[in-house]
Amino acid sequence: MKPIRVGAASLNQVPLDWEGNARRILAVIEQARQQDIRLLCLPEMCICGYGCEDAFLSRGVQQTSLEVLRELLPYTEDLVVSFGLPIQLRNAVFNTMALVARGEILGFSAKRHLAGDGIHYEPRWFKSWPTGRVAHLEWEGQHLPVGDLLFDCGGVRIGFEICEDAWVADRPGSRLAQKGADLIFNPSASHFAFEKSATRAHYILDGSRAFGTGFVFANLLGNESGRAIYDGDTMIAHLGRTLARGERFSFGDSVLTSAVLDVDLGRLKQSRMVSFTPDLDDNSPDVVRIDFEYPDLPPQKTKDSSSDWETGKHLKEEEFARAVALGLFDYLRKSHSRGFVVSISGGADSAAVSCLVGLMVRFATKELGLEEFKKKLSYIESLQHATNEAEATGALLTCVYQGTRHSSDTTYNAAKGVAEAIGARFARFDVDGLVREYTQLAENLEGRELTWERDDLALQNIQARVRGPGAWMLANLHGALLLATSNRSEAAVGYATMDGDTCGGLSPIAGIDKNYLRRWLVWLEQEGPEGLEALPALEAVTKQAPTAELKPKEFEQTDEGDLMPYDLLDAIERAAIRDKMMPLEVFRALRGEFHAIEAERLAAWIERFFTLWCRNQWKRERYAPGFHLDDENLDPKTWCRFPILSGGFQRELKALRAFVSKED
Repeated sequence: MKPIRVGAASLNQVPLDWEGNARRILAVIEQARQQDIRLLCLPEMCICGYGCEDAFLSRGVQQTSLEVLRELLPYTEDLVVSFGLPIQLRNAVFNTMALVARGEILGFSAKRHLAGDGIHYEPRWFKSWPTGRVAHLEWEGQHLPVGDLLFDCGGVRIGFEICEDAWVADRPGSRLAQKGADLIFNPSASHFAFEKSATRAHYILDGSRAFGTGFVFANLLGNESGRAIYDGDTMIAHLGRTLARGERFSFGDSVLTSAVLDVDLGRLKQSRMVSFTPDLDDNSPDVVRIDFEYPDLPPQKTKDSSSDWETGKHLKEEEFARAVALGLFDYLRKSHSRGFVVSISGGADSAAVSCLVGLMVRFATKELGLEEFKKKLSYIESLQHATNEAEATGALLTCVYQGTRHSSDTTYNAAKGVAEAIGARFARFDVDGLVREYTQLAENLEGRELTWERDDLALQNIQARVRGPGAWMLANLHGALLLATSNRSEAAVGYATMDGDTCGGLSPIAGIDKNYLRRWLVWLEQEGPEGLEALPALEAVTKQAPTAELKPKEFEQTDEGDLMPYDLLDAIERAAIRDKMMPLEVFRALRGEFHAIEAERLAAWIERFFTLWCRNQWKRERYAPGFHLDDENLDPKTWCRFPILSGGFQRELKALRAFVSKED
């Protein structure tokens, strides 16, 4: 065998966007052809989109996927390409990769291990394929093999581990290696989570070493269907060594990564490395063969296109900035919104959301150039007149400060300073008159004056709620998307006013706890992402104690005073929700870490958390869609389901109180 060039492509696809998905696939196939790539791995479900959800069960979606595959066949005359799509056999739907060569469908490799944890719900739509089984699909007069297959393309043997298949202990790669696989394709829809790329690299390298093969990993790219963000990771490894790795978080339609493999060298080393005796049956029915020729290739050096920031000490901060920026960009253009509106308060949450939009513009224009950025958003007329990043941000983002008599100059100046620093359009609304009118209406009905001593919650909430209509109106006037500014810590205890600070069509920081968000803002203020300038204007935000500013100044209101210290709140949330501990278990787990807090106080805060958690599930059900950034999400639609009505842990809280009382 001569050396061959293999490729892995990430693709920014959209569920059920048949023409767009096909266009992006064809574009990356043409790029591969120009680079002399002959074996190309595309991502999981790249034809129809991974986020089709219950539409996967539609016979029409399955049929259209096959029709699009047929339309793509003529473009593979000189390549071997894998395409992801759902197919139905009898009464079951399977997640498959079609391998195509020389314009022919060789067969469909089916996923054996389905992702059913966290944000994934594959068992709802698909069935797992049994090991060692092969069936056939009758389609347009063809008898096509489906199942646990190995493909022999001109002497190069290719097998598949489809996403989750590579994350389990019983990896299909072991059996593929026993069948003599030279290459394992790992087409994936592997969602972004903090520092997850290092885990991927581990199983890719470990698999290529343990199985004595080449390994080609291709992932989706961008915000495909609303909540999950895909970082577009691509990687090629051989015998435990990285040959090539592509850039993550690209704002382009695709990222193509390639490397040259010496198959004979792999086979030589495999014979020394692996402990099993290979299967010598050349007539096995699970091996599909086709003649294929590979061109002569010049030598190629190892290529790693990953960025310098990925090896820095602030990986999580960089990932958060880049993931949300990409998520916002794709959400903007795929929803055909004409910009963003943020009700900016001068506090951490709204400042972070505003800055993330600013970073979206800065990252995108740096990668694509201003003109290409404007072209991708060509339907936004006001953007087309922008001549620099700041003008582009101003065309896309409006920040509105909505003050009452309880608002301070400190928060106003902080909000204005942040908006101006990123180039956003800034406005100030005085909503105190609206608050007074609503208060007067209620007082007339009740026949009494409303007071802070008696009506605290109602008086706070009306101030938050009157800010919603003005922000919505600005969004409607411009066809823009209103961004909600609630964070995960507030979601856990319902510390948010429905139809107030929860207003919005998208909630970018709903998956981020307040403690981390405050640290991230300090990083953005003092250091900033690799290659971009920091934002010193954030100092006016970061030096403040978080406050809703909904009560008269003499109350000295702060968020932590209303709730509890944020570091404790986040620790309780992780123990109670992520680790599924009961109240007494949480107390015992945190007693050492928070030893400075008196036992009675700690128990009271734990009880407060559980009480508020149960009481406010209905709020979490109503929050705008948020990005999944951390595998400890509280989103009831993707990660953390909890009943709206419950017993509220009364028995368990009683046990906590009894334990603390006895301990004293």
